Amino acid sequence: MVGFIRAPCEAGVIKATPAFAAALSQRSKWLTLIATIVGSSMALLDGSVVNIALPAIQQALHADATATQWIVNAYLLLLGAFVLIGGSAADLYGRRRVFVLGVVVFIVASIGCGLSPNNVVLVVSRAFQGLGAALLVPASLAMLGATFGEHERSQAIGIWAGAAALMMAAGPLLGGWLVDQVSWRAIFLLNVPLAIAAAGLALRFGCESKDPRAHQLDWGGAASVAIGLAAITWGLTAIPGAGFQDKIVLAALGVGIAFLTSFIVIEARLHEQAMMPLSLYRSRNFAATNVLTLLLYFALGGALYYLPFGLIRLGNYSSTQAGAALLPSALIMGFGSLFAGTIGDRLGARLLLTVGPIVASCGLAMLAFIDLRQQSYWAGVFPSMLLLGAGMAITVPPLTSTVMAAAGKAHAGIASGVNNAVARVAGLLAVAALGAVFFDDFSHHLTGTTPAQAIEALNVVMSGQPGANAEAIAAFERALHVIMLVPASCAALAGLAGWVWIEPDSVRASN
Repeated sequence: MVGFIRAPCEAGVIKATPAFAAALSQRSKWLTLIATIVGSSMALLDGSVVNIALPAIQQALHADATATQWIVNAYLLLLGAFVLIGGSAADLYGRRRVFVLGVVVFIVASIGCGLSPNNVVLVVSRAFQGLGAALLVPASLAMLGATFGEHERSQAIGIWAGAAALMMAAGPLLGGWLVDQVSWRAIFLLNVPLAIAAAGLALRFGCESKDPRAHQLDWGGAASVAIGLAAITWGLTAIPGAGFQDKIVLAALGVGIAFLTSFIVIEARLHEQAMMPLSLYRSRNFAATNVLTLLLYFALGGALYYLPFGLIRLGNYSSTQAGAALLPSALIMGFGSLFAGTIGDRLGARLLLTVGPIVASCGLAMLAFIDLRQQSYWAGVFPSMLLLGAGMAITVPPLTSTVMAAAGKAHAGIASGVNNAVARVAGLLAVAALGAVFFDDFSHHLTGTTPAQAIEALNVVMSGQPGANAEAIAAFERALHVIMLVPASCAALAGLAGWVWIEPDSVRASN
């Protein structure tokens, strides 16, 4: 990894004229920004692309509903558990070095996903993708924090969020087209050219930076949170088949809670050497924004996992059409984020972090009342996508800026790691927990079936196998409506948390 290190950008231009040196330095800054956008977008859009492909993957690999959940959960589990280590490693070993290492791990894992012969290999490869993302995502934001000065940082973060969202906008549509025209395997191999571009730009133009006060990595804390999340996730996904009262399920949930509790104890003992220093939560804004992130990304992760199944299985959308259906939300989020950072500087984070989640909540609530089998896309799904995209566009830039400002520049890597961990853990818990809720409602509307028969009926509907009866399809539709109300409620609670908890006028542009 020594080869990843090079001298700071200014080191090659000391003898040049001041104007030339300034221009070259500014050029390196913006090319570094592009590298972080491409790298982080690759990791972030992977979730939306995979969601579109899940029905095809489930059918091709003959996976049941639980195994399909693990295609998503394996990625989110490793990402959520180790993104904190990724942030700390970026501060300790160098933000650019860790970013490039994460890109390399991600690209190797993506190739493994694309060549997977069965569901087990795919899930393992997805886990390694999550590990790569855990390194590169927090390192990308930390690179921005170290590269851009205080007056440029909000603009750079706004551009990062907006451009990443625009790349994500094309992801589901392109991924759906690849599924329909090539294969679901192609969506993973799509990462290869993006990874090469991100690593090349970072190595050529990125400046290395570290936190001189960073300490050794907190492997005990990482292991505790990984085991705790894995046990809870397994327990939640096992509920449909075994029941909530099953002793093994209860034991798994108990083990998970115990390990997460031990994680808090470890972090408290390590103080500032912890990968998640509890002292950060003394900041009211830091604590508030992470609670808001947990609620909002629980809502987003749960809704976007189940919506493609509804579009494809109930609305008879192709994978391409399902990807296109999500496009308005991503486009609005992308273009809106370009301006939301500046608006947040003027109006303050509190207002935007209240309004944004509530607008998103309205969009999610609309999904609970549309008829995918009868209503047209423009009358049903499209308006909800507009509101969801607008809400996220209003929220993301001030949320990111507030987290970074609350933690301070010295903890940039740790702060971005914590916030990303919260967002990914929220998605992980959403898929696992809502799966149990979904199955409970689905089985409730099937008459005279055992749990095993209900699971089989659900697998038939979700995988698109022939033989799904009208009662099972109707039960699937009702369960989908119920599921959408839960994320809508969580998003509304996120907006309430923003108004009550965020300090007034916490982010203002200096006049």
